[in-house]
Amino acid sequence: MHSQPSLAVVVEDPARLDNPILDTFLDYWNSRRGTRPMPSRADIHPADLKTHLGWLCFIEALPGNEDFRFRLIGSRVAEYFLSEATGLTVREAYAAAGASEEETHAVLWILRRTSAARHPMRVTGDSGDWRGRPYPDYDALYLPLSEDGTKVNMVMCGFTFNYRAYRNTRAVMTKRG
Repeated sequence: MHSQPSLAVVVEDPARLDNPILDTFLDYWNSRRGTRPMPSRADIHPADLKTHLGWLCFIEALPGNEDFRFRLIGSRVAEYFLSEATGLTVREAYAAAGASEEETHAVLWILRRTSAARHPMRVTGDSGDWRGRPYPDYDALYLPLSEDGTKVNMVMCGFTFNYRAYRNTRAVMTKRG
């Protein structure tokens, strides 16, 4: 079953966000990059973000940005998508989830755009259905990382959603089950 497409809004290089978790990630990313266009993966220490690790993903850019590989997926993100895709490419993970080609291309587009622009990208989306289940609105921040300060080789993504609404929806689905 394919999911119902939702509307997404993309904001390039946001200065401030109205999401405390994403603000934490943006502030951290800015502090780690200093005067450089972007920090490297080695500059990012997940222990510094311990209270928000469940919302965090690291996604490696593959040659030519043809695809991207999930290197770390936070527990809340994995729970939201009903899968643990660490080690899989975006194409593999979305194919395994039964996502449409359009959905897969939308995710690849934002990763490619983040890599090309070399600055943060915020994506917010409406609630909808994923894998036959309702999901709350989401809010994500894509932050480029670079080993050489020029070419993006990884994207750090903070992906948030209304966790209470999500848990309530899951409880209702389980009771209907």
